[in-house]
Amino acid sequence: MGILKGIGYKLAKHGPITTCEQAFVGLQTGVAEDVRGLPGKRQVTVLSEEAFQQACDELKTELPWTIRRANLLISGVDLKETKGRQLQIGGIILEITGETDPCYRMDEQHEGLKAALNPDWRGGVTCRVIQEGTIRLGDEVKLL
Repeated sequence: MGILKGIGYKLAKHGPITTCEQAFVGLQTGVAEDVRGLPGKRQVTVLSEEAFQQACDELKTELPWTIRRANLLISGVDLKETKGRQLQIGGIILEITGETDPCYRMDEQHEGLKAALNPDWRGGVTCRVIQEGTIRLGDEVKLL
């Protein structure tokens, strides 16, 4: 079991990540207010703190998790090769639809970040909301 360490959303497609301590995650909205939260395969993105730290270690630097531009940061759950599985965070359930492929924007954030995120699903996963609800920092995370 793991823990929810971060919640973030973007009000504009290329806008900054806004973080919060709790958020509603809906079937029609994803993380409330997130510009990409519409229903679909990339409704919510989830990043593993441990995997992101591996990328930072490879780059020999410390970076904030928000530079990855994911919605949720979790710790204690390995997301590698989890497509088709479900992730329960507090009272919500997400279906993992695939790996989040790092794009050129990662190198705009920090040179070499795209390559450092490529191995072993370090860039996180994309998800679809199956069960909506409110999540809070510190909520329990389980891979179902």
